Amino acid sequence: MALWVWAGMAQAHALDPGYLQLQHLDDDAWQVFWRKPTVQGEPMAIDAVLPSNCAPARAEGDPQFDGAAWVSQWVALCPGGLAGQLIVIDGLEATRTDVLVRLSGPEGQALSKRLTADQTGFTVPIDMTGWAVFSSYVALGFDHILEGFDHLLFVFALLVLIRHPWRLVGAITAFTVAHSITLALATLDLIRVPSPPVEAVIALSIVLLAVEILRRREGGDQLTERYPWLLSFGFGLLHGLGFAGALAEIGLPQGDIPLALLAFNVGVEAGQLAFVAVILVTFAVLRWVAPKVTAVLRDPTSAGTLVMGYAIGGVATYWLAERVAGF
Repeated sequence: MALWVWAGMAQAHALDPGYLQLQHLDDDAWQVFWRKPTVQGEPMAIDAVLPSNCAPARAEGDPQFDGAAWVSQWVALCPGGLAGQLIVIDGLEATRTDVLVRLSGPEGQALSKRLTADQTGFTVPIDMTGWAVFSSYVALGFDHILEGFDHLLFVFALLVLIRHPWRLVGAITAFTVAHSITLALATLDLIRVPSPPVEAVIALSIVLLAVEILRRREGGDQLTERYPWLLSFGFGLLHGLGFAGALAEIGLPQGDIPLALLAFNVGVEAGQLAFVAVILVTFAVLRWVAPKVTAVLRDPTSAGTLVMGYAIGGVATYWLAERVAGF
């Protein structure tokens, strides 16, 4: 039941982001693009609050519905610029969504920041190059993988399926190398694959892992037993395209593309390792406090493995149906 709720939350969350873009035009002028999610046909009760030194060059028009969200644009005059100034999304603390803020500076610098109910504002760094770009994109990559429920479920399925420590290390390493390759190629526009089929095939990859879990319980001959690295590498190529789609929405600073790409990938890997560590620590604690429960979970022929296999496959099948229906 918890996995089904998780699946629904993942689907809902993906549809409800806000987006604020501030692009420098000339002198003190900044182009502002503000996109608010829709709630029951009305704009979500959140507002972009620019620094106190900013004022609209002309009266702002009412937001217009574009079929998915409420969009408004205007030019703001900000004497002294935005460096060191505070940007806040008012009302975000009362929501379950997030807002991506993207800022393009006067010298081509770019910065992206994800704001949430727990962090509704941030101070624009005075220096938007080097470390500021790196730390920003590491945080974006880390947040993305921890909210990428399909990617996490895939990793969890690997943990359930591959019980030998070195085989597991090899499989996760192959997955990491593969998605790093396609993330870089797609981000640099060397390959192009439409997002909807990619998301559907990612869900299908989890279904296939669930089938492998059930086949292992029945003692069937499995690809994961014979070729764990090859299977993880192939699926990792697909998941990398999914990461690239998210990074394309965030955007990359034109002057620091390699640095931002590396930082985003580092954040993804840090989040993935953090997730694996939490699962392994949780299992170690369970093995200490409830050895009988963990003995059942470790047995590939047990009812616990059967339940996990069907639960993982059920959630992934739900995602697959949702994504195919969205084509």
